[in-house]
Amino acid sequence: MNQVLLIAAGGGLGAVMRWWLAGLLSGGTGNASALSIFIVNVSGCFLIGLLQGFCYDRGEAWRLALITGVLGGYTTFSTFGWQIFAMLRAGHLGMAAANAAGSVVAGLVAVWAGVWMSGR
Repeated sequence: MNQVLLIAAGGGLGAVMRWWLAGLLSGGTGNASALSIFIVNVSGCFLIGLLQGFCYDRGEAWRLALITGVLGGYTTFSTFGWQIFAMLRAGHLGMAAANAAGSVVAGLVAVWAGVWMSGR
């Protein structure tokens, strides 16, 4: 039961963080833009690299709370998929391809940078 509470508390925090940052980056409109989702996804990839190193020898509770919980609530690849779908449906093939490719490449670079910065 403690594991579930760690994940739930972390997930709630991560979801609020994602909502707040996406709203801030979208000018407070309440609608997450493709750019704000891109920034949230890339920062989430960086954080998972960093936190994997941080949690490496700190025990299961840290990993559950921070990686499974906070980052599980914060990263937005389901929303990312929806944004790409909406762009394609609207006929913006170039924008969709650039967003998808940019997210994958920048996310992988961010994960690498996070792992590198963690020392692992």
